[in-house]
Parts: sequence; structure tokens; C-alpha cells
Amino acid sequence: MKAVRGVLAGLSLALLAVLPGQAQGPAPASFDWFEYAGNDTVFNFPAGPNEYRNPVLSGFYSDPSITRVGNDYYLTASTFTYFPGLPVFRSRDLVHWTQIGNAIDRPGMLDFDGLGLSRGVFAPSISHHNGVFYIVNTCVDCGGNFVITAKNAAGPWSDPVWIRDVPGIDPSLFVDDDGTAWLMNNGAPAGPVLYEGHRAIWIRRFDLKTLKTAGPATMIVDGGVDISQKPIWAEGPHIFKREGRYYLITAEGGTAINHSQVVYRGDRPDGPWTAYPRPILTQRDLDPLRQYAVTSAGHADFVETQNGEWWATFLAIRPYGDDLYNTGRETFLLPVHWRDGWPIITAPGQAVAPVVHYPDLPREKPPAIPNSGNFVLREEFDGKALAPYWMTPRVPKSAWHHLRGGALKLTARAPRIGEKLQPSFVARRQQHIAMTAATSLSFAAPMPGDKAGLAVYQDDAHYYFIGIVNDGGRRMLRVERRAGASDPVDGVVLASVALADATAQVQIRARGGRYDFSYRTGAGQGGWTPLLSDADGTILSTKVAGGFVGAMIGLYAHSASGPV
Repeated sequence: MKAVRGVLAGLSLALLAVLPGQAQGPAPASFDWFEYAGNDTVFNFPAGPNEYRNPVLSGFYSDPSITRVGNDYYLTASTFTYFPGLPVFRSRDLVHWTQIGNAIDRPGMLDFDGLGLSRGVFAPSISHHNGVFYIVNTCVDCGGNFVITAKNAAGPWSDPVWIRDVPGIDPSLFVDDDGTAWLMNNGAPAGPVLYEGHRAIWIRRFDLKTLKTAGPATMIVDGGVDISQKPIWAEGPHIFKREGRYYLITAEGGTAINHSQVVYRGDRPDGPWTAYPRPILTQRDLDPLRQYAVTSAGHADFVETQNGEWWATFLAIRPYGDDLYNTGRETFLLPVHWRDGWPIITAPGQAVAPVVHYPDLPREKPPAIPNSGNFVLREEFDGKALAPYWMTPRVPKSAWHHLRGGALKLTARAPRIGEKLQPSFVARRQQHIAMTAATSLSFAAPMPGDKAGLAVYQDDAHYYFIGIVNDGGRRMLRVERRAGASDPVDGVVLASVALADATAQVQIRARGGRYDFSYRTGAGQGGWTPLLSDADGTILSTKVAGGFVGAMIGLYAHSASGPV
């Protein structure tokens, strides 16, 4: 297991430099360090020197899109209403990915106010042409389809240019050999909607100079491969070219256990297209309750290496029970095999392999901050800025976090994690089924209801919290839970203990669908004291909570008398 200390200097949560100063109020909650440790069995599978383990990005990195520029590969993924959004990764071997920035990193680029956690931006598509990077995306319930551009994938990215005349979701850009650009997306069918989930794929010309559509829209897929079978949710289209032929790949079947990837072949981007008769990637024909199952595979994107190999990134799920998973949709990598002019990722009945032979590419060193495998990551908060993987729900409008004196300071503000607001909560992904997260905090909690500590959070209605709370004038250490919209916004108190002073160390441990909450006081050198054990963690699963995100673990502070 690998330990990493500190944060990456120069990479920021994009708050401090662009937002108004902190409002005056009580002393902030202070967090001296944060430690995350993950240890999943799948990452302990034996692997040879020329093999890697899936997933390559563990935790909530769904809808991965990939492009190659020379010897470098770039990838982005969905972040919904988290900010900063749309992480941008770089790799040279397709296995080891380093986050180099976030494409949505400035307040004002997008507005997520009042949105649920699974709205906002999802299914981005990244591409590159003639020295310019493009990300086309949809802001669901917050503006529609848009494009952003950059000369450097690390940023800065432009403000969104809205594509108002393209309805639907999941736009994707294809640039042909002659520079002609095409925009595809998921939309309603041209005729009547014949059944629930009946969708279509549309295409139209796109002007890369004006960033506007150029010509009429053409429906190129109606429903899916075989509309007589009522296929649902044709989405996430991508076009690529191989040996003079065009290929269109789309997801089909919805993002649950019937998810799949299908492919069409044609002589022109606007069709007609001939469908391959069965999915080229799916796990729906395997037992979802099998040991070490991978399910819900689909939403793929393809890339050709400089050595002529083809590889696919795609989302899939590692459940710990019957479609129960808290880690969200993760990014997997598999080779693409060409058979009779068709690309195949998995054959019928073939499982997504946990260990795969490396691409024929120069091997990179593992990144300083791991994105997969078993590891220990300790943040000492002694850098100049937070690492780029830290996120907060929705877009902040004030600078409520600061790094000072080797600690992270959070202003205890009025917005709460149980509301569709922007709370003082900064978090990272839960990347393992088996993990622990811990922190050391100091918080005076001067007013009744004040609280600060550690939260594991699926959405506004599903979370656990452990931390220091002012309970009617008494300083307590408490575990709180919100298990649905019918629970109080502040959660239900599950366990508590009196606290002598304003400091404590708290820990959350996940064991699949069970969570444990512990603490220690004083110098914090002894063992952990259980406060609540064997709590129901299935409330943090997508199956129970709904939506498309994974659980996040982070640092939280609240005061009803604090600033908004």
C-alpha cells in the first residue's frame, strides 16, 4: 500500500482566488489532517509485471471519454453538480492517470443552484483538433448543451458556448480527416415515442470556428439496434474512423444491470448505418451475484494508440450485494479486438477481467496521488492549495475554506448538507468497498446546533456524520444519519458521548454495506473507541438513494448563525 503526504501545490479547488472574502463570524472549524485508506480484494489479485488491474479510476468517475494527442491521452468524466467539475486526466500508458485540472473550475461558468446531486453535467465528450481541445456536454436543468475549448487540456478552459438549437443530451464531436466536424447527441425520436425509454441518435454539421451548428439534423439511430425489441436509452454516441469506414458506438439498455455498448458501421457520418446484431460490451448475460462481479458495463469511448492498438474506456460497477454499490460508476479499461471488421470488447458471457495485459505503450510511473489500487493517502494540509480531486456540492459564492498553519479551516455557515444548497463541505470520492477515513478537528461549537466533523454523503437526503456538536449548550460527539427525505434535514441522532474539550479525532470505516464510527480524544495516540458499529450503509448506495453519483467523504462545518 502506498502512502502520500501533503497536497499538490499550485492546484486549487478554485475558490480562493475568485470569490469574495470570508464573512466574519465564530472561529472556523480546523482540520489538522485527513487520511483515506482503501483495501479491496480485487486490487490484491495476483498480477504479473505486464498486467494491470481494473478499474483504472476507482470511485465515482462515470461516463469516461478519451482522446489521444500524439503520445498523450486525455480523459474526462461526469461530475453532475459537484464543483469543480469535469476532471481532466493525462496518461501515456492508459493505465496510470494523473489529474491535471478541472474543466469547470470558475464560478460563473455554470450554475447548479437548487439542483439535485445527479443533475448538472454528465456524459462529457473530449476531443482534439488542430491544436484545440473541445469538451461538449449537457448541463441538465441548467442551460442545455454547450461546448468549451482550451489550448492546453490542463486549462484554462473557455466559458461555455451554448448550443441552444440542439435539444437532448450527451453531445459528442467528430472531426473527419478533411476537417469537417459533426455533432451527435441523444434526443427524442422523429416520430411518436413508442415505449418508455425510446430515444434516438441525431447528427448535424458543426462549425469549429463559430462553434455553431451548420445544417439540418438527421436521425441516424431510432431506438437502437433492433427497435422491435424495444431497446431503451440509446445514448452517449461517439463516431470514429478506421480503414476508411465510419463506426458509431452508443450505450443501450440504461445504466443499470442491463447496460451495454453497441456499434454501427457506415460509409458516411450521417448514415445510413448498419448495426452489429448484439452488444460488443455487456455483463447482463452473467450472474450479477457472482463473486467479484462487475456489472452495468457500458457507455464506452474508443481510442487508437500510436502503435495501432484499440482500447476502450467505459463505466462499470463493483457491487457488494444485489445491485448495491456506494462507490458509484467507475472507469474501466479493456482492449478492443477486431473481428470481420467489427470491434468487440467482450464476447457473449465474457466477464470484465480484473487483471489485463498492459497496452503496448511505454510504462508510466504511478501518479503521486493514486486513482486506483489499494493505497493510503494522507493530507497534511500544508500546501498552498487543495489537490484537484477535492469537490463541493454546487458552486460556492464565497471563500469559506482556507489553508493556514498546516490546517484546513472551514467557516461554519448556515447551509446544511441536508439541503439543496452549497454547504461548507469539501469531499473526495469513496473509492473502495472496504475503506477508512479519519481526521483530527478542533471546533468550539459556541452556539446550539453548531457542528463540524466528517461526513460520508451520497446526496442531500442520504448521509452519515460524526463530529463535534453543540447539543443544547453541551459539547457532544455525535453520529447522525439522514436515510431519506422524510428524515429531518439535520439527520437523526444515532449515538453520542460527552466531549470534555473542543478537539477530537473521528473515523468512518466502510465494510461493504456496513459502516462503523469511532473516535479518540487527547493526543489521539491510542486506539479508536467505537461510537456506533454496524450501521446500515446501503442507504448510501445508488439503489436506495437513486441518482448517478457515488458516495463522497469529507469535512463539514455548519452553524445556523453563520453566513450564507
